[in-house]
Amino acid sequence: MFEILPVKLRDQLSNVEDQVIDKLTCDSREVSTGSLFFALAGTVQDGRSYIPQALKSGASLVIAEKSDSPFEDSKVLEVEDARGVMAEIVKSFYNDPSSGLNLIGVTGTNGKTTVTTILYQLFTALGYDCGLISTVNYVCKAFNIPARHTTPDVITFNEVLNKMKEAGVEFVFAEVSSHSISQRRIEGLDFGVRVFTNLSHDHLDYHGSFAEYRDAKKTFFDLADKQNYCIYNVDDKNGGVMVQNTRGVKLGYGLYEMTDFKGRIVSNSIEGLHLNINQREFYCRLIGKFNAYNLLSAYSVAKIYETDEEKILQVLSSVTGALGRFQLLKGEAKKIFAIVDYAHTPDALQNVLETIEQIKNSNQKVVTVFGCGGDRDSAKRPKMGFIASQLSDTVVVTSDNPRSEDPFKIMEDIVEGIDDLDKVLQIENRRQAIKTAVQIAQENDIVIIAGKGHEKYQQVKGERFPFDDIEEIKKLIL
Repeated sequence: MFEILPVKLRDQLSNVEDQVIDKLTCDSREVSTGSLFFALAGTVQDGRSYIPQALKSGASLVIAEKSDSPFEDSKVLEVEDARGVMAEIVKSFYNDPSSGLNLIGVTGTNGKTTVTTILYQLFTALGYDCGLISTVNYVCKAFNIPARHTTPDVITFNEVLNKMKEAGVEFVFAEVSSHSISQRRIEGLDFGVRVFTNLSHDHLDYHGSFAEYRDAKKTFFDLADKQNYCIYNVDDKNGGVMVQNTRGVKLGYGLYEMTDFKGRIVSNSIEGLHLNINQREFYCRLIGKFNAYNLLSAYSVAKIYETDEEKILQVLSSVTGALGRFQLLKGEAKKIFAIVDYAHTPDALQNVLETIEQIKNSNQKVVTVFGCGGDRDSAKRPKMGFIASQLSDTVVVTSDNPRSEDPFKIMEDIVEGIDDLDKVLQIENRRQAIKTAVQIAQENDIVIIAGKGHEKYQQVKGERFPFDDIEEIKKLIL
């Protein structure tokens, strides 16, 4: 019985009736006869409250965290570490899918999606079969599935890896969020290479403090084995912290400090970057210092597997980056520049606006449209308002994904950080806000639409409504 389970768990399950596990799920709404249900404690709800519903729906077995009130049913197995047991069972169920794959994980506040996408494009062009697990999608040659989370839950992660492995994938590039590390969604997976991009203010609503947020990221590198590679940004003040206790092989990259992979920006314009990496120069269509770091990190990973530097740089010169990440659109119907970016943290917004400041001419004005998400770290709102007002000629504060919060209250929080209110417009309707920004902009001016990037929805009061910043701006300027 339950032959998919690790040996050390089988004896514990001897009191459960002999049924085949057809499906693994964390969602009681999907429980069917013969399924295994994990009752986990979440940040909002306790999965134990769904145990009766799961059993009624036909679950063969429920694995739950032990509590002071044991659940009296022979089909409920209570354990000390339900998440750990789940990770072990799922790994076994899907035949340890990360073994035999080159699994590369990228973590950090900003740059995860761009770095994993660059790596996917780079290694594919180098002739490898590749898979991508990102905020945007889970993709390989066999399928392309839209993503709902930056890093999937442990069941989905193993399932996707297994499907990729069956499709002949050799390399998988995955974003690793701080939430996924804390919630142990990546437990049991063998990451051969772990990459750190940068660290700044984000997700403090979940982690409670910057120190806890930093330590969650650091855990990813603490778990590395001595045969794993840990690649880190030496210019970030937290880069050294990330790898200080790791057993993995440390390799650094940066623009300023001397390190294993040293880069230098020769020039930076609206047309792209001219970079020098380890004394070799090349041009790339990506823009901005933050993309120089993204390219450096991708180059660092590539050098572990591919010795031909010329070939690596040749491919990097043609990569396009990720959807909705500093995505430049040149207007035709109205001759302005529009940039759509996912920037939803103070640091990311500052990077985008400082990049524009560096590449624009003195006659070009900058109009920035942005909001902040609801039910998320509210402390960053006035900070982002301040940054936008300091680096823009006009700021249009609007709604992002308000979720359960009042969008007008979120906008008020943003405006609290702005001193010069004469340059601020508050327009809650995001479509109208973008339209107004385009109307304000004159020829050759630059409109920044920040916060949502690739997303194709707005989340309001528990519902998702279709909305796409990229499509909205295209209608107005192309």
